[in-house]
Amino acid sequence: QVQLVESGGGLVQAGGSLRLSCVASGRTGSTYTMGWFRQAPGKEREFVAAMSRGGISSTDADSVKGRFTISRDNAKNTVYLQMNSLKPEDTAVYYCAARAGIVVATTSTAYDYWGQGTQVTVSS
Repeated sequence: QVQLVESGGGLVQAGGSLRLSCVASGRTGSTYTMGWFRQAPGKEREFVAAMSRGGISSTDADSVKGRFTISRDNAKNTVYLQMNSLKPEDTAVYYCAARAGIVVATTSTAYDYWGQGTQVTVSS
């Protein structure tokens, strides 16, 4: 059992920045991959970024590449998503996810645990 809690969402103007955090607790292993997904109203959940404990990472090239950066602090069991140059189309509920694997994955079905989500709203 792994529990994930996101924080850091809010309302920001276009071009601004936010930093999301996700703290993992419970029965976590050293090989867990952490990821971020988002879901806008009326749309399916989409991949944002992921990073393995060993440093392997990936981002969604057609949506956030060059603007968002994922990082993690293993000592604190925390993963971050630094979001810069935010656009109105980035508005969504952002979810933290974890999977017991050493290779990053970009599909939601590959992840075993999910947080409750944090709302990010970008105004124009």
